[in-house]
Amino acid sequence: MGSALKVGIIGVGTISEQYLDSLHRLPGLRLIAVADIDAARAQRVADEQGVQALSVDELLGDDEIDAVINLTLPQTHVEIGMRALAAGKHVFAEKPLGLTPDEARPMLDLATSKGLRVGSAPDTVLGTGVQTARHLLDSGLIGEPVAAQVHWSAPGHEAWHPAPLFYYQSGGGPLLDMAPYYLTALITLFGPIERVTGSSTRSGRERTVATGPLAGTPIPVDVDTHVSALVQHTSGVTATLTVSFEVRATRSPLFEVYGTQGTIAVPDPNWFSDAVEVSTVDDLAFRAVSVSAGYEEAGRGYGLADMARAIETDRPHRASGELAFHVLEAMDAIVRSSAEKRVVELTSTVARPEPVPRGAAPDTW
Repeated sequence: MGSALKVGIIGVGTISEQYLDSLHRLPGLRLIAVADIDAARAQRVADEQGVQALSVDELLGDDEIDAVINLTLPQTHVEIGMRALAAGKHVFAEKPLGLTPDEARPMLDLATSKGLRVGSAPDTVLGTGVQTARHLLDSGLIGEPVAAQVHWSAPGHEAWHPAPLFYYQSGGGPLLDMAPYYLTALITLFGPIERVTGSSTRSGRERTVATGPLAGTPIPVDVDTHVSALVQHTSGVTATLTVSFEVRATRSPLFEVYGTQGTIAVPDPNWFSDAVEVSTVDDLAFRAVSVSAGYEEAGRGYGLADMARAIETDRPHRASGELAFHVLEAMDAIVRSSAEKRVVELTSTVARPEPVPRGAAPDTW
C-alpha cells in the first residue's frame, strides 16, 4: 500500500458519525479536515477528531486534500461534487448521486475529463452480507436465478431523525433515500437494469418531527411516500421492489432471491454484515450460512477505501459513480413510469462490480 489518500469531509450531520467511526480503521485514508454550513458543528467534530475545521471554500481550496467525502443534503450533491472535481479532488458522495440523471451526468463527465474518480454510497453492498449472497448465487447453490422480491418499509424517518424535513422534499422520499441500497444490491447480484414499471402514491396523514429541538414541527410532504416497481435486468431476472414511509408493520420478506433450486434470504443491504440464509430443494428449512465473501466488519467509508486502492492499482472501483448513475436513472425511470403509466427503458448500463473475496481488506486487495 502506498501513501494514504488525504480526505476532507463536507457535511458533518447525522450520517457523518458512521463515516468517522470507520476512518480510523482504514490506513489507506487519512482525515485532514471537516467543513459544514454550521461552523460550530464543524469545529466540534474537528476537535473530537483532532483535525482542522474549515469553511467549505477553504476545504475545497486546500491543496493537501486529495478527496472529498460529500455528506451534504441531496440537493447539493452535484454542486459540491462539481466544485471538488474542478479543484482537482476525487469525490465520494452519499446517495443519491444527484436529483436527476441530467443533473448528475456532467459531474461524471467532468471527472473523466480531469482523470479523477467519483464514488458513491451505498457501499454497504461491499460487506459480508450481500457479498456472501452473491458468492452463493454465483456458485449455483440455488440453480438458475429467476426472480427477487424486495420490501423495505417504515412509518417515516420523522420518528427518529432530529431534522427529517429534507426526507420529504425533492431528493428524498423512500425512493431516492432508501431504494439506492436495494437497487445497488440487485445490480450487484444480477447485473444492470433494462427496464422498469413503477407505481407510487402518498397518504394524506399529517407528519410532525418526533424528537430533538424540532419536535412538534409539521413536515410538508412534497414527494410520494409509497413506491413499488417491477425491475427487469438484462440478465433476464425480474425483481419486485417496494419502499415505503407508510407501513407501520409488515410480515413481507425483506430481500429474497428465487432460483430453480432454492431461495437465498439476503440480509438488509442498509447494513453491511447480517447473516445470509438459504433454503434448497434438499433442505427446505431456512438455515444461516457462513460468511464466504466481503469486507469483514465493514462500515460506511469502505467504498472510498476501495476507491483509494483502485486509484493506486489502476483498476475500477466498486462503489462507482457510474453504478450510482445507473441506479439514479432507474429511480428516475420509476418516477416517470408511475406518472406516465408506461414501461420505461433505461439508456445507461453498467458493468456488474467485481466481487469482494472473503477476508479482503479494502486498503490492500
